[in-house]
Amino acid sequence: MINNRIIYTTSSPWIFNLGKAEGCFIWDDTDHKMLDFTCGWNVTNLGWNHPEILEAVRKQLDINTYNPMETTDPMQAAYAQELTDSLPAGLDVIGRTTGGTESNEEAIKTARAFTKRKKIIGFVDTYHGQSYADMSIGYRPEYVSAIAPMAPEFYQIPYPALYRSDLSEEKLLGDFTEVLEKILMNEDVAAVVCEAGIVTGWGTTSVAPKGFLTSIRELTKKYGTLLILDEVGTGFSRCGALFGMNIEQVIPDIATFAKGISNGTAAIGAMVTSKKIGNEVYDKANLTSTFGWTPLACAAALKTLQIHKRDKVWATSTIMGSYLKETLSNELKDNPYVGNIDGKGLEIGLRLVTNKETKEDNGELYRNVLTTARKKGLLLNGSGDGNIQLMPPLVIEKTILDQGIEILVDVIKEHSK
Repeated sequence: MINNRIIYTTSSPWIFNLGKAEGCFIWDDTDHKMLDFTCGWNVTNLGWNHPEILEAVRKQLDINTYNPMETTDPMQAAYAQELTDSLPAGLDVIGRTTGGTESNEEAIKTARAFTKRKKIIGFVDTYHGQSYADMSIGYRPEYVSAIAPMAPEFYQIPYPALYRSDLSEEKLLGDFTEVLEKILMNEDVAAVVCEAGIVTGWGTTSVAPKGFLTSIRELTKKYGTLLILDEVGTGFSRCGALFGMNIEQVIPDIATFAKGISNGTAAIGAMVTSKKIGNEVYDKANLTSTFGWTPLACAAALKTLQIHKRDKVWATSTIMGSYLKETLSNELKDNPYVGNIDGKGLEIGLRLVTNKETKEDNGELYRNVLTTARKKGLLLNGSGDGNIQLMPPLVIEKTILDQGIEILVDVIKEHSK
């Protein structure tokens, strides 16, 4: 039921009016304070309303706020230089976008135009955006039946999630590689779309075996298929490296960015590829965006990236992520309803189950934990069925992180009785 003039994507009772936000905390319009373990789903990685980023935007306001898509702007050029200098060699030209959906849409168009192939391979239960093409990458047909038919020539394969498999890590990776090679050897696939070994957008934080991205890269090169790496959730220090591709030192053909790119200050995304690919498709793939890369958004994104690099935020993400995972594992090791705690960097999943043997998700416990935690001052989010996706600000202090851990552990124990 719609209760006001805005259509939300859920009728959840958890919807609330945001009053204010600062650092690691947000307040609703009743002044109820909550420690935020969501970051707007990996958007405000540097904390809410970071003062340095806000100041950069204020300065840009006095210079210029918009330029049309057929022009460039000094702030655009400055950010393009900073972003490409921060990426591996070979990722050196950028399609300007307003967010993750548009970035992945541009990536798919680029891959098809360059390879002259149509097929796109994605993974079941992964999220890459809200366009028809992006939803076709990972949404199950039953989830989108009301808006079907979806985009043609998109094919989904199972994601090799470690927790869901009884195989060894080596065997799971080997079986996955065999399946993928059988698909790619026909040499008719334009691109494989994936994240860097962890599912961030679907809420599952499913972790793949080590070597997942490396294997995909090797096979795509072998059969002339492009690798599109979705860095919307894994980028900007979230997973313990500046970008997810740095974890296994893999260079994709195309990388997409959004969410943490401007720390939530303005709408901006990027589709980054090589000059070779860019020169081939720039007049064929229709890479246009009316509001892509406004000077204000670029000012916010430039300062955001500079802070990540200056403060080596990814190192803090690694340290705090290991601490969070270890502490939760120790505190909840005997809890019969905690099935798995895993992740990369400070992207940690805590899965609630009805039975550890069957690994069946416990949706009721999940909802009870999120509801009670919010009342006690901790904002959580996740898959909606059983997995709590923990995404605290990457700049969080240990004492504040401990406050959140204490609330989370107490609430899980309370509802496990």
